[in-house]
Amino acid sequence: MLDHKYLEGDPEAPVLLLLHGTGGAPGDLLGLGRDLSPSSALLAPAGPVSEHGAARWFRRLAEGVFDHEDVVARANQLADFVLTARKRYDLDGRRLVAVGFSNGANIAAAVTLLRPDAIREAVLFAAMFPLAENTPIPDLTGTRVFASNGEHDPMAPLPSAERLTALLRRQGVEVTTYRHGGGHLITPEAEVAAKDWLTTG
Repeated sequence: MLDHKYLEGDPEAPVLLLLHGTGGAPGDLLGLGRDLSPSSALLAPAGPVSEHGAARWFRRLAEGVFDHEDVVARANQLADFVLTARKRYDLDGRRLVAVGFSNGANIAAAVTLLRPDAIREAVLFAAMFPLAENTPIPDLTGTRVFASNGEHDPMAPLPSAERLTALLRRQGVEVTTYRHGGGHLITPEAEVAAKDWLTTG
């Protein structure tokens, strides 16, 4: 099982699966989680891949060039972690929402696309298209995604983000997009929009 932090919460509130960016750690998004849903249980695993000492969720071949086979393998690893954690922490039957930033958003997107048994809702901050073009994707009707991207993000270019959004919609996902004029970051306004999306789910 992946190293992780788990903080108890109100059983009536969604469980938030917090997925950090490159070089991050399980504690990085706890504050964001509390801001988005103050009473939620928080499940925050650690990325299992080391890139020169920086924790990541999957390997990459260069900046913005993903090892697609590893993306699929690590997406399945994270999905299996979620299913195991549901059992361990008695979370079966509770709403679970993945919340990821950057590399964490990319792995959240991959799990959402590949393993609807594990993730049916996701908040993606600065995500891009994570899979090879010919990857088989199941029907995802009933899945919901909130995707926030910067119009001037050099690390998650908007065309790649829009390809992800288009694929999600083709597979039946209800996608809400939020665009801001900045770069690779979570703006306060995007956070408010994500919180509103969470509470209306």
